[in-house]
Amino acid sequence: MPSVAFETVDVFAEAPFGGNPLAVMTDARGLSAAEMQAIAREFNYSESTFITPPADPANTARVRIFTPTDEIPFAGHPNVGTAFVLARTGSLFGRDVGDVMRFEEDAGIVEVDVVRRGGAVAGATIRAPRSLEIGEEIAVDTVAGCASLDGEAIVSARHRPVFASVGLPFAFAEVASLDFLGNASPNVAAFREAHRLHPNPIDRFSLFLYVRIAAGRVRARMFAPLSNVFEDPATGSASAALGGLLSSLERDDDGYRLTIEQGVEMGRPSLIEVGVSARGGRQSISVSGHCVPVMRGTFALPESGRVS
Repeated sequence: MPSVAFETVDVFAEAPFGGNPLAVMTDARGLSAAEMQAIAREFNYSESTFITPPADPANTARVRIFTPTDEIPFAGHPNVGTAFVLARTGSLFGRDVGDVMRFEEDAGIVEVDVVRRGGAVAGATIRAPRSLEIGEEIAVDTVAGCASLDGEAIVSARHRPVFASVGLPFAFAEVASLDFLGNASPNVAAFREAHRLHPNPIDRFSLFLYVRIAAGRVRARMFAPLSNVFEDPATGSASAALGGLLSSLERDDDGYRLTIEQGVEMGRPSLIEVGVSARGGRQSISVSGHCVPVMRGTFALPESGRVS
């Protein structure tokens, strides 16, 4: 019976059972896209990654990212967690990986620096493959309905609810207080209507709510029930886009820093560090966090009746 080795890690976590769990298939050669999707559905984490050799040998690996329902072009916590796993392993496909990696993904090249603490691998810093892209605005009532909140909960003074992306689009809205944030709950019917109003070929309608709790610090929640993710405990790609959005609003594209707390309401506290700087004449956005190893094993596939 063929088997696929995997490791799971908690990403953007300081202790086990915090942060966002991730499953990493460390050698996905020979797997079809349908089999990758089936494995991701079986783990049922917000994302799972599948590593294959790069098309360009100058890069470290090709990394494919699957939610329980779809393959997506980029995501934050899968890249941080995948880099953490590979750095701890030390080699991949017969080559040393080192502390600087380059992942080939559908959204582009993701550059990675390994984070060490006391000499040991502790996490990673990734750079988003694209600059910030700001999309269309979204009606306050649409966002409030998705979150089961009244319209007064949504703050529009700094920006109206809006789509933003650094490789994967999210709807962003600021809420007025931690109480409103804590009371938010996804309304699936409202999400379906929002997706009908704002169809997206890359991903289904996903909502990232945040509240400012101090200078350079926010608390956030992310809901994506149409992707079978009722709530995500840590969303690195959305955090990167939010950092880019807020830095552009504050006109600080060089040296902007943002700390994002997420997963608190789920009992999976996560800490995400975002940095924005000017690089090569354009906005460069990084996301950094620590990881905790959890499990490793093999995923068995039947000899016959392979998924196709």
